[in-house]
Amino acid sequence: MKKSNLFRLLLWGSPFLLVISLNANAQQKKNDRPNVIIINMDDMGYGDTEPYGMTGIPTPNFNRAASEGMRLTHFNAAQAVCSPSRAALLTGCYPNRLSLAHALSPEAKIALNTSEETIASILKKSGYKTAMLGKWHLGSKAPFLPTYFGFDSFYGLPYSHDMWPVGYDGKPLDSSTYRGKYPRLPILDGENVVAYNDNLEDQGKLTGTFTKKAVEFITDHQKDPFFLYLAQPMPHVPLAASKAFRGKSELGIFGDVIMELDWSIGEIMKTLDRYKLSENTILIITSDNGPWLNFGDNAGSSGGFREGKGTAWDGGTRVPCLIRWPGSIPAGSLSSQLMVNIDLLPTIATLTKAKLPALKIDGMDFSAVLTGKSSKGPREVFYYYYDVNNLKAVRYKNWKLVFPHSSRAYTGSLPGKGGYPGPAPDVKVKMALYNLSHDPAEQYDVQENYPEMLKQIQVYAEEARVDLGDELTNRKGANRRPAGKVSP
Repeated sequence: MKKSNLFRLLLWGSPFLLVISLNANAQQKKNDRPNVIIINMDDMGYGDTEPYGMTGIPTPNFNRAASEGMRLTHFNAAQAVCSPSRAALLTGCYPNRLSLAHALSPEAKIALNTSEETIASILKKSGYKTAMLGKWHLGSKAPFLPTYFGFDSFYGLPYSHDMWPVGYDGKPLDSSTYRGKYPRLPILDGENVVAYNDNLEDQGKLTGTFTKKAVEFITDHQKDPFFLYLAQPMPHVPLAASKAFRGKSELGIFGDVIMELDWSIGEIMKTLDRYKLSENTILIITSDNGPWLNFGDNAGSSGGFREGKGTAWDGGTRVPCLIRWPGSIPAGSLSSQLMVNIDLLPTIATLTKAKLPALKIDGMDFSAVLTGKSSKGPREVFYYYYDVNNLKAVRYKNWKLVFPHSSRAYTGSLPGKGGYPGPAPDVKVKMALYNLSHDPAEQYDVQENYPEMLKQIQVYAEEARVDLGDELTNRKGANRRPAGKVSP
């Protein structure tokens, strides 16, 4: 090489080296903005998959997600019912701060307020492509649909798929009955009704349809930073699986449904692998609340925790959560730190460098825990609110103080069978203190042994009542925000 050419190479660099440098910079920029996928199951219990103790149902893709990411063992939904839990996940707020309660009916007069920011809206502002597939359940009419909360597109159900005029046997109900008065169950594309689910055959197509559209979204946006929120309607009753999965498990239709959900996760991970996106995608797999236990063989498992959906016991709020991000979250890691689904928004905001919502949120940033930089999480306290605004319990570290209240109870009655529910009466609950380290099933009241812990947790409870209120003690709370009002 001539000296002049060598001089120019040293001074300016070669085109080949320039290309390498540009590609490296582009890759670095891409890695700084990871994609985010949240898969939120409906009524999946803590013990419904093999990573959390299920036997009789093979779940190889849940297993893969656990082995390649982090399994959380003390992850809770903010409330043990559909609409409040989903609002909490998306906004990072306790749902009673947003004045949301109960599972919203098709004709509900309230919805998530459009002034609230969501994971989708903060990521969209940060340049992400956003989409939602599946069950929304935070408002069934415009302007309370997903496309008003930061999602570029939405395809799915406006509310639960059991809110339809069909009986437990799969046959149409007479319009004179309560459930028979429900409208036909619509599927929306954006704001437009594009189809109806009128029978169990239609319901059995939901998991596959939403999975197909998830794969299409990832394919279409493989070169963009994207956020996908896939809210699968199953394994909430009525259970239904596609023909490819019916009769495949040893546990009947419930097992078939879990196997199809496992297949769905596998399809999404395969798609990420195909486009070399796995190491640049945060994949979160969780559930909105615990199992609806009075449906018996059509319900899941709380994993040994007390009671299930619709209660402030841990069987209602403690749910599975797997978080996978190869190369950033240590493979096969486990965290027993107390975490709540309200913590996902600030954690995602940190990892994607997005700005937090302008209004107050309750979530905490767990990014250091996920990436292995810290073994200790920032959360020590969790408020178990239920009904409209009843503070039923407070957890502090591994201690849980339960206040006197009325609660749904599954354990005192025989559960149903074959898709039909058994009774779930309300019972009176006494004040009790539980040490979850030694008593995860919440069976032994130890308040007499630990009066100092009782006193300390009551201080946290009083802070919650001042901030969020508590109908059990006739407190309004200073910092609750109004729900959206649905026009007639």
